Amino acid sequence: MLIPLDYYRILGLPIQATAEQLQQAHRDRTLQLPRREYSEVAIVARKQLLDEACAVLSDSDGRKAYDASFLAKTYDRESEAAIAAKQRLKSSAQSATVLQDDAGETPPAESKALDAAPDPHTPSIEIDDNQFVGALLVLQELGEYELVQKLGRPYLNNGSIAIVEGRFGDPQLVRPDIVLTVSLACLELGREQWQQTQYENAAKSLEAGQELLLRESLFSSVRGEMQSDIYKLRPYNILELLSLPEEKVAERREGLQILREMLQERGGIDGSGDDQSGLGIEDFLRFVQQLRKHLTSSEQQTLFETEAGRPSAVATYLSVYTLLAQGFATRGPSMIRRAKLMLMQLGRRQDVHLEKAVCSLLLGQTEEASRALELSSEKEPLAFIREHSQDSPDLLPGLCLYAEHWLQEEVFPHFRDLASQSVSLKDYFADPKVQAYLEALPLDGDNANEWVVVQPRSGKPQGRLQPTGDRPPTPPQPPAAKQGASNVTFSPVPTDGSTAASGPKYQATAAGLGAATYNPTATAGRESPTAKQRRNPSSSRRSSGKGDLTDRARTIATQISAKVKSMPRNRLALFIVAGVLSLLILWWILSLFASALQSLSGPSLKGEQASVNLEAAPLEIPALEAAAPEPSAPAPVSGAITDEAAGQIVQSWLSAKAAALGPNHTVEELKQVLTEPALSRWQLMAEAQKRNNAHQRYVHKLQVKGVKTNPTNPDRAEVEAQVSEKAEVFDREQLVTSRNENLRIRYDLIRQDGQWRIMDWQVMK
Repeated sequence: MLIPLDYYRILGLPIQATAEQLQQAHRDRTLQLPRREYSEVAIVARKQLLDEACAVLSDSDGRKAYDASFLAKTYDRESEAAIAAKQRLKSSAQSATVLQDDAGETPPAESKALDAAPDPHTPSIEIDDNQFVGALLVLQELGEYELVQKLGRPYLNNGSIAIVEGRFGDPQLVRPDIVLTVSLACLELGREQWQQTQYENAAKSLEAGQELLLRESLFSSVRGEMQSDIYKLRPYNILELLSLPEEKVAERREGLQILREMLQERGGIDGSGDDQSGLGIEDFLRFVQQLRKHLTSSEQQTLFETEAGRPSAVATYLSVYTLLAQGFATRGPSMIRRAKLMLMQLGRRQDVHLEKAVCSLLLGQTEEASRALELSSEKEPLAFIREHSQDSPDLLPGLCLYAEHWLQEEVFPHFRDLASQSVSLKDYFADPKVQAYLEALPLDGDNANEWVVVQPRSGKPQGRLQPTGDRPPTPPQPPAAKQGASNVTFSPVPTDGSTAASGPKYQATAAGLGAATYNPTATAGRESPTAKQRRNPSSSRRSSGKGDLTDRARTIATQISAKVKSMPRNRLALFIVAGVLSLLILWWILSLFASALQSLSGPSLKGEQASVNLEAAPLEIPALEAAAPEPSAPAPVSGAITDEAAGQIVQSWLSAKAAALGPNHTVEELKQVLTEPALSRWQLMAEAQKRNNAHQRYVHKLQVKGVKTNPTNPDRAEVEAQVSEKAEVFDREQLVTSRNENLRIRYDLIRQDGQWRIMDWQVMK
C-alpha cells in the first residue's frame, strides 16, 4: 500500500543531508522511543521504516534513483491556485469525515482509505501491510494529525474486517495501537488549535479523542490528559463563545453554562474549590473581569445575583454595580434602591460610602449622600468633589459631576449593551418615571446604624471594589485610580431608563428584610455645620473649562434641594415621628439579620473573603505555557573568529541541545545558536520528543582543537572540537538507556547579522 511519506521526512532530514547526517539522524530517531502504551508491533514497524529509509539513502546508487523520483514529484506541480483550491476541498472532506465518524454514520469503505491513489505530486512510499501501524506512528510524530485521523479512523468503525482478519498483524495489538495513534492525533491537534486561539475547535478535537477512548475502553491515562486539557481550556472557550455576536444565542448560552459549571466547582467567584483550570483565586477574578465586557447587563445581573447568594462579597459587589448601572440606564430607580440595600451588607467590612453616596444622590436622598461622603476615606474622589463644590453650601455639585463621569468612564464600558450609551444626570432626573418613583418614596429617617465607618489599614481603604476604566484626560477629571489589595476589576450596568429632578421622600430597606421609613433631618435643605466648615470663600477660583460642567451639576443639585424645601412642614413633622419609631424597629431587624447572616455565612464573610480592588486594569489570564527565557547569544563579531568565541558558540549549542531535548523541552533556544539546515532537523527532533513525553539529560565536556576561517569568505568558519557527551534517555521519568561517548567533531559556522551560528557538523573519524 502507498503511504504519503518520503524517506527524508521519516528521518527528519533535508534532501541536501550528508552521509554522516543520515547516520546521526537514524541513530537519534531510533533512540526516540514512542509512548510506552504502544505495543511491540508498532515499535518494530516504526523501526523498520527508519532502517529502510536509512538503507536507501545511504546507498549512493539507490539515493540517486530515489532523489530523481522525489524531485520529479516535488517540482512538477500544478499551479499555486489549483493547489490551494485542492487543499481547501481536501480540508473540507477531512472535516466531514471526522464529523460523520463522530456522529456514528457509516464511514467510507476501508479499501478507499489507503488503496486509493494518492496525490501524484505528493511524495509517497510503498509499505507492507504490517508496517501500517508504524507508518501512522511516524506521521503522528511528524505532526500530520489530520492525515492520521483520515487514514486511521475508517479502520476503527463498525468492527474493521481488515483488522479482524489480521491484515496489519495481531488484531489484539494492532487495534489498540491504531486507537492510540488516532486519539493522540486528536490530543495534539487540540493543543495546536489551542495555541492558535481556535478554542472551540480545540475543545471539539479533545472531546473527539476522549469519546474514541471511552468507546474503546482503552488508555485511561491518555484520556486523563485529554480531560485535564479540556478543563484548562474552559476559560478560553468561555471567552470565545461569549464574545460572539448576540445573535449567536445557542453558542453564548453554552458559554454561560460552562461558566456556571466552573463557578459551581470553585464554590463561587472568590471560592477556593478546584475546577482544574489551573487558575487561582486572583487569576480567576481577572478572568471574570475579562468576561464582563462580553456580557450584557441582564446577563450579569442574573449571574452575579445568583452568586451573591452563596454568599460572596465579590459577587454582591458586582451585583451592586449591575443594579446601579441598570437603574440609571433604564430610568429604574427601584434597581438603584436594591443596589443601595446590598451595599449595607458590604458596608460593615469595606469602605463603600462613596457608592452609597452615589446611590443616595440618584434616589434624591441629599442628606444621606452628604453623610456618606463625610464617612468616606476616599481621598482623591473627595478632593475632586470638594474642588467642584467650592461655591456651594454642600458637596452636591461636585458629587453630581463625579457620579456622571464615574458612570460614563468606569461603569458603562464594562457592559456589552451599555458601552456606547451616554450618561446625563439632567436627563435622568427629568424623566417622568424617575420623578414619580422618587415622589412616592417615604421620607428617610436618620439611621446611624446604617453608616459604618470602615477604618483603612496602612493608610489605604481596604476592599475598594470599583470598576476599571481610564479617567478622562482633560479637566475636569475624576480622581486617578488607587492602588488596591489585588488586581481585579469589575463594573455594573443599567436596564431601566430615566432622568429627572428628585422627589421629597426617601426610604431605606434593611438588607431586603423589609422597608422602614425615617426622616433624614428636620432641617433638610439648610446648610449643615459640616458643610459650612468645608467652605473656603478664598479658594473659589476655577480653572478654565470647568465652569459649564460645574454649573450644570450645581443646577441639578439646586433642583434636588428645592424639592425638599417645598415640602409642607406638618407633613415633614409627621414623617419625623414615624421615622423615630421606624428607627427602633429597623435597629431590632438589623440585629436579628446580622446574627442570622453570621451564623449562615460563617467565616466566608470574614477575613477569608477575597478583598478585591476593581481599579487595576484587566489582566490577561495566564498563557498556556510560559515562554522560556532566551539564552544569551554571543555578541556580534567583526573580523575573524577567535578560539574563545568559537568555544562559546559550541558551548551554547551544547547547552541549547540539552535544554531542547531535556525535560522542559525549551525548543526556542535552538534558534539562538543554529541555522539551516541543522535548525529544522533539531527542532523536529525536540518537538517529537516533547509529543512522546520523552527527554534526555546530558553532561558535556568541550575542548576546542582549532578554528579555521574561510579564506574566500570571512563569514564562514570551521571549528574542530573534542566533545565528551554523557546522555541518559528517559520515557517520562523512567530511564530507558544511556551512553557515554568521546567524539571529535567539525562544526560549520556562518555569520548572520553579526552573529555566528552553527549550520551543521560532522563527526570525524
